[in-house]
Amino acid sequence: MKKKSTNNFIRKIINNDLALGKYMSVHTRFPPEPNGYLHIGHAKAIFINFGIAQDYNGKCNLRFDDTNPVKENKEYIKSIKHDVNWLGFNWSGKIRYSSDYFDKLHNYALELIIKGLAYVDELSTEQIREYRGTLTKKGKNSPYRNRSIEDNIIMFANMRKGMFGEGKACLRAKIDMASPFMVMRDPVLYRIKYYHHHNTGNKWCIYPMYDFTHCISDALEGITHSLCTLEFQDNRRLYNWILENISIDVQHPHQYEFSRLNLEYTILSKRKLKKIVAHNIVEDWDDPRMPTISGLRRRGYTATSIREFCSRIGVTKQDNNVVEIAALEACIRDDLNERAPRAMAVIDPVKVVIKNLPIGYEEDIVMHNHPKKYYFGTRKVIFSRDIYIERADFSEYANKNYKRLVLGKEVRLRNAYVIKAEYIEKDEKGKITVIYCSYDPQSKVNYSKMHGVIHWVSATRSIATEFRIYDRLFNKHNHTIEENFLYYINKNSLLIYNGFVEFSILSAKAGDSFQFERLGYFCADTRYFSTKRPVFNCTVGLKNYKLN
Repeated sequence: MKKKSTNNFIRKIINNDLALGKYMSVHTRFPPEPNGYLHIGHAKAIFINFGIAQDYNGKCNLRFDDTNPVKENKEYIKSIKHDVNWLGFNWSGKIRYSSDYFDKLHNYALELIIKGLAYVDELSTEQIREYRGTLTKKGKNSPYRNRSIEDNIIMFANMRKGMFGEGKACLRAKIDMASPFMVMRDPVLYRIKYYHHHNTGNKWCIYPMYDFTHCISDALEGITHSLCTLEFQDNRRLYNWILENISIDVQHPHQYEFSRLNLEYTILSKRKLKKIVAHNIVEDWDDPRMPTISGLRRRGYTATSIREFCSRIGVTKQDNNVVEIAALEACIRDDLNERAPRAMAVIDPVKVVIKNLPIGYEEDIVMHNHPKKYYFGTRKVIFSRDIYIERADFSEYANKNYKRLVLGKEVRLRNAYVIKAEYIEKDEKGKITVIYCSYDPQSKVNYSKMHGVIHWVSATRSIATEFRIYDRLFNKHNHTIEENFLYYINKNSLLIYNGFVEFSILSAKAGDSFQFERLGYFCADTRYFSTKRPVFNCTVGLKNYKLN
């Protein structure tokens, strides 16, 4: 096999393993728990696991770690499969489930009992936590730790038969309660849960823990490089201990850890994201303010931009490194700048009447759909006597640095004429309602450099549109460890404007992206968009224009 680029430590390890003949091919896996929707942090893990398998002509399994039926459901499974495919990846063979191995896992647990390496404990969850000790205080043995092997076999069988209530018994590994590593202080291997499982129904009332399940599943599937985030670094000791103490006749995989993604102003915890949804702070898991893959997709992020983001941030062991939101926004701007057609929209409109044009005047103006890619074609935009411009693009009085429309001065309308503001009308509260202008009929063909250029739409031939402008969901830069994270919710994370788009938008469909000139990139909302009442989500603003 051709040696691949060593642009990160994982690839260096793989190259070395292949050179030494340790493995004939590369086999990775992506093992999400189906207890919520995937987020941008999972996108990094998907990119690493599936990307490495692709690059080395290897395999990558999609395996659902479905060992806790209380928190899992088929909706999450469906969404995860869709997200992986949407990001541009395909898993090898059939989809795997940890529950596929429940019979084998049970037998391996029984083997540990027979070897005197596991025991049934009747301490409560709180007592187990207390007996485990702390980072500075050694743990102490459970009073049930020295039960005979025969008794443990019977007790474990009774657990499976449903003869204990939830929390009244569990199976623990017998390792070392004085270990400096908390994970090695007799970790729980099985617990009791009376709950219907999506895959195995009511066959089981005992379910294996993640640490016990994960390493065995990896081994059974022939995984060569088990790649996970740094919080599982200490768990590697238990991963290896389990595989070394059961009679599993396959080559043992090796676990390698990389830093998880930390994104500023963003929570990447499914537990906390689920709480945000449950409290109706957002619409659902796919709310465009959510860092979920489905939320980013609905907001207008492309799979290409997310893969590019994962590539740019790289793979390291450096923990607690917070990536700026600007890095993600740069990727989507770069992508949409190439692929998004242009159109004009006015989000916060004020009416302009060009008084030296006749009432009812209309004129077709041909515009390119992309400033550089002429194969995008052209469109006709209707110019009329009455138009809308952005309220922020007009000022009664302004200094020389203000390059938009000022009372008594001129500005060019994008791809159209030069207009001059003559006078204005205001309502009883002093808000400007109409700007009366004159236009220079020769300025369309005799282009002269103007102080500024602004966008516009026809007031008579445009479409009323809802624009959703998003800001950060949280006000705090990095609060991933805050238990009171709801306190930092940004009350202005969503602002809704009612404005207008040019008539050509009638050809759009849900999910289409556009650059609304001078404003930013917008996506037709996949829930609410219709040509009768378009709804556009702001994906990202242009760098030189503030939307909110």
